Amino acid sequence: MAKRTYGEIAGFPPGSMFADRRALYDAGVHRVLQGGICGGKDGSESIVVSGGYPDDEDYGNELIYTGHGGRLPDSDVHVADQEFIVGNAGLARSSTDGNPVRVIRGAGGVPDHSPPSGFRYDGLFRVADYWHATGRDGFRVWRFYLVQDDQPELLLDDEGFGAPGHRGPVDRTQATIQRLARSTAKAQRVKALHRHNCQVCGICIETPAGRYAEAAHIQGLGKPHHGPDLAGNILCLCPNHHVMFDTGAIYVDHGWTVRYSANDEEIGELRRMPSHVIDVTYLAYHRMHVVP
Repeated sequence: MAKRTYGEIAGFPPGSMFADRRALYDAGVHRVLQGGICGGKDGSESIVVSGGYPDDEDYGNELIYTGHGGRLPDSDVHVADQEFIVGNAGLARSSTDGNPVRVIRGAGGVPDHSPPSGFRYDGLFRVADYWHATGRDGFRVWRFYLVQDDQPELLLDDEGFGAPGHRGPVDRTQATIQRLARSTAKAQRVKALHRHNCQVCGICIETPAGRYAEAAHIQGLGKPHHGPDLAGNILCLCPNHHVMFDTGAIYVDHGWTVRYSANDEEIGELRRMPSHVIDVTYLAYHRMHVVP
């Protein structure tokens, strides 16, 4: 596989139609002839949504996409758990890096959002969240929540950007991609209770504007997790440990010990105080749905 190609492909705007997967491949819009995800652990650049997975949910400008694996060839029935590898890991990496994903819809998907035949490129989406759950066939599936990008970046690759022969336009200002750190009244109260000290490492970041920490909702707010904005569902974390917690790199076990998910190595006990009661139900949800 050549170097990853993120963003729009020159000459193929949203709405472009393709007769088959070979046409998608030749255009560079979806650079694999088989499989719904074009990507690897370094990132995923495009997906095809065509109704092959019963757990997919397509709402037009939002979709919940089922990862790959766990099925017999030429079958839509899962017979094994999906693993957090290849394209699944790549979509998670695209979320972390903020890289856009090209979404192609094929015939066979949701009628209101899919073409009657062939394939249609529907623009750039962002991977806003990902988690695992038990699918309809009883096996673990990875799920990815993608939201349409209304300000697409037309940056195709990093090397030679703006150089002669580069296929991407150079007159667009590159957007800055940031992870949303939610701020609510309850979040501010939790941070104040901990004096902005991280509950994992104890660090407090001192800035010219005062102390800084981030509120991590254990079970995420809004779609797709629908967690509540309650103090018992919030941790006070430094930016590093917030990212690690949100991506499932660390978790809190049944005994309040913080561990690395890759090897279960102990980091230390979660720092707690009587005035901030954490609901273990949300920690269990995090372990069940977010930790690989």
